[in-house]
Amino acid sequence: MKIAISSQGPETSSLVDSRFGRAKYFIIVDTVSGESVSHNNSENVDAAQGAGIQTVRRLLDFHPEAVISSNVGPKAFTALQAANIPIYRAGEGTVQDAVSRLQKGELSIISDPGSWGGS
Repeated sequence: MKIAISSQGPETSSLVDSRFGRAKYFIIVDTVSGESVSHNNSENVDAAQGAGIQTVRRLLDFHPEAVISSNVGPKAFTALQAANIPIYRAGEGTVQDAVSRLQKGELSIISDPGSWGGS
């Protein structure tokens, strides 16, 4: 399974970024191969508007089967739903922690845009 996780840094040991569209990085983790690839999201960090939808468009190129974050705006939320990509609430910790918790079934699905909070 390919998972896109919003991250504060480029490594799987980086903390999860609670923001979706304005996350500094996205890390795509392939849970089957164990490989991970970091993608800089700096063009959207300071965007005046549309950061979430631009981030979704970029992520779709990587074909994620799930997203882990915490705060997803309405347009990005709708775009991810239209692509049938579930969004899981990250909580605190590292990217590695979030992937592990998802694999154990410990993360809840975000059902409303703009959801904040822990796992």
